Amino acid sequence: MKAIVYQGVERLVYEDVPDASPDIGEELIRVEAVGICGSDMHAYLGHDARRPAPLILGHEAAGTIVGGPRDGVRVTINPLVTCGVCPACRTGRENLCIDRQIISMPPREGAFAQYVAMPDANLVEVPDHVTFQQAALAEPLAVSWHAVRLGLEALDPAMGRQALVIGGGAIGVAAALALNAAGIEDVVIVEPNAPRRLYLQRFDAFKTVETTADTYPLVIDAVGYSATRAAASRLVQPGGVIAHVGLGEDSGGLDIRRMTLQEITFIGTYTYTAEDFRKTAQAIFDGRLGALDWVEERALPDAADAFRDLQSGVVAAPKIILAPWVQARQ
Repeated sequence: MKAIVYQGVERLVYEDVPDASPDIGEELIRVEAVGICGSDMHAYLGHDARRPAPLILGHEAAGTIVGGPRDGVRVTINPLVTCGVCPACRTGRENLCIDRQIISMPPREGAFAQYVAMPDANLVEVPDHVTFQQAALAEPLAVSWHAVRLGLEALDPAMGRQALVIGGGAIGVAAALALNAAGIEDVVIVEPNAPRRLYLQRFDAFKTVETTADTYPLVIDAVGYSATRAAASRLVQPGGVIAHVGLGEDSGGLDIRRMTLQEITFIGTYTYTAEDFRKTAQAIFDGRLGALDWVEERALPDAADAFRDLQSGVVAAPKIILAPWVQARQ
């Protein structure tokens, strides 16, 4: 099969690789759509030791089961594979499983390929009226669904129902849509990149601005850099909540003194539970997360160009979706 293989810093190669081979209890999936995640970009830049070269990246995927009794069933993939027996798994917090694996990290190859193998329990059937592009957004949407759920659970009911999202990438936009689905209609996204900000300003579900001095009960940092954590510390209201879902930088930015004196809750939030993923997928199927038309499709063979464009900041759409069965552009 063909795949995009990360071969070293800023080096992606479209090449032949061994066919994906499902183990017992797994299905073979023909990948029809797979998104580029920020974590893929971190690996591409050599910033993620968990993803050493050579490796097939990609974990935001949807496609069709090939072979077996479910042949032809359309599915979206929960890429987080967990043990099912540890205390975290037994209490419905599978994202904290001590033995968790995720495709695009060893020992599991990712989905920037024509096929990928996944446990049957990680697959959610997709109805015919939902496109593969939309279904591939279930993973990033579930990340934000989980972050929003935790943030709202921690927020004092007496506080206002407004939210600020820092970052207009896929996770930020997904957070805004998840907030809408949870009944929070007053949502502002801060996005400094001009092309992306202009792209997002056409949507009615949230307001997109370059900067703000207003404060909010709930702030979601969907970027995770020192500067964005500093902004979150400054813009959250006393007694409010910061939900931190970005992984840009490891340290810096938090105003610990202000958070302590004004009883600000900080929540680090990672991926999602299996229930979060299923609920997110159902919200997509029901249309509760909007048209999900904020993506740009490119052919899988053109992935290297897509990564370079993302790195240079010229991509306006929050998400690039790669199509493994589309020919490279000439």
